[in-house]
Amino acid sequence: MLAKKIRELRKKKGYSQEKLAREADVSYNTVVKLESGESKHPTIQTMAGIAQALGVSLDDLAKECS
Repeated sequence: MLAKKIRELRKKKGYSQEKLAREADVSYNTVVKLESGESKHPTIQTMAGIAQALGVSLDDLAKECS
């Protein structure tokens, strides 16, 4: 599940939700909604920013969650 994967990768990097939001150039609320599973269809731009901030490729993030 995408929410779980993002949370795991964020914690592995030692990032807070706020730090991930800043690094990914997305709003804090976006990160909260993604991690809670409330946001089920994020934009490609959002996912690309999060993948880059977490140090993984967008392909890897998508593969691990499908």
